[in-house]
Amino acid sequence: MRALFLSLLLIAWPVAAQVYTYIDAEGNRVFTDQPRSNQAQRVELAPSNSMSAPAPHYAPPAAVATPEPSQRYQVLRILIPQPDATIRDNSGNLIVSVNSEPALFPGHRYRLLLDGVAVAESPRSPVFPLENIDRGTHQLAVEIVDTQERIIERTPNQPFHLHRISLAQKRRINPCKLEDYGVRPECPLKDKPEEKKDIPLIPFL
Repeated sequence: MRALFLSLLLIAWPVAAQVYTYIDAEGNRVFTDQPRSNQAQRVELAPSNSMSAPAPHYAPPAAVATPEPSQRYQVLRILIPQPDATIRDNSGNLIVSVNSEPALFPGHRYRLLLDGVAVAESPRSPVFPLENIDRGTHQLAVEIVDTQERIIERTPNQPFHLHRISLAQKRRINPCKLEDYGVRPECPLKDKPEEKKDIPLIPFL
């Protein structure tokens, strides 16, 4: 079972979103916004920097459905991370939390997009753990889709900035020792210096 080292953000909405995690009956780790199990533990959200968001960029949806009046959503938004947030996580991990009002109707599901590519879907949980995201600026968006893959609702692209320490920076902070080569990612075997061999002393007769 993989352990996630998560870099999370505090949100600025009037009602603070909470994230919980627990192990289900099949041994899988589940992330949710509701403490649905007695074993659920609250995930503490670490603060991070954020700036005022620039004008949003809209990506044209592939297909947009016209929902029935009884199945319209008043709100669809990304709660975590905040718009234009700066996230610092050396593993490139992130939790994304979304919210819709009302909650998902039967047959609908959330679809999360990272840089325009669908990376996760869920018919119930609005919490998505992501791993090993590259450093730099990225765009998040969330869609609600139906069983026919039609887009019911979609948010604008929301930027965030991920900072990760480079291997060179890690080597400067903690220089490689001979026993570290081939063990630490920042100390590859190809960079291992040749070991000096002791030349035996030959006594003169």
